[in-house]
Amino acid sequence: MNERNGVVKIKGNPMTLLGPELKVGDPAPEAEVMDNDLKPVKISSFKGKVVILSTVTSLDTSVCDTETRRFNQEAANLGDDVVVLTVSMDLPFAQKRWCGAAGIDRVKTLSDYRDGNLGKAYGTLFKDLHLHARAIHIIDRQGKIQYKQFVPENSQEPNYDDVIKAVKNTLTK
Repeated sequence: MNERNGVVKIKGNPMTLLGPELKVGDPAPEAEVMDNDLKPVKISSFKGKVVILSTVTSLDTSVCDTETRRFNQEAANLGDDVVVLTVSMDLPFAQKRWCGAAGIDRVKTLSDYRDGNLGKAYGTLFKDLHLHARAIHIIDRQGKIQYKQFVPENSQEPNYDDVIKAVKNTLTK
């Protein structure tokens, strides 16, 4: 398993991520996660759509909460050709509860709690914490990565403007 050091920090401390460093143009790796009803979902099942794949540490933290709410709002303006997936290690029950309380209706929350399969495939899994780094991958309709963003300090929000611009560019390809 590849290890990458210092890509992301938590409170200024460099962390080690497990998994490859994916590049724009690479095929999006397959990964299986669980939906809020404990049903397995493969990332490839969204082929034909533009996917915003957002990994977060936990929906029960303020920055992850803010980020997911923001993407829920943005999704309303992006149309039916775009799907927003937020993946964390939170249990599906907790994700479902959080979505209901937050009024999330456009973002699909998915759990990687079983084995960190998605985190290892996308290089977002913290080695020592078994949690995800804050990262965004945009996958085009053909299943290729068109954009990626790792937020350098995990306690900060992503650059939403860059993400939305990349999504709109991907939609026109």
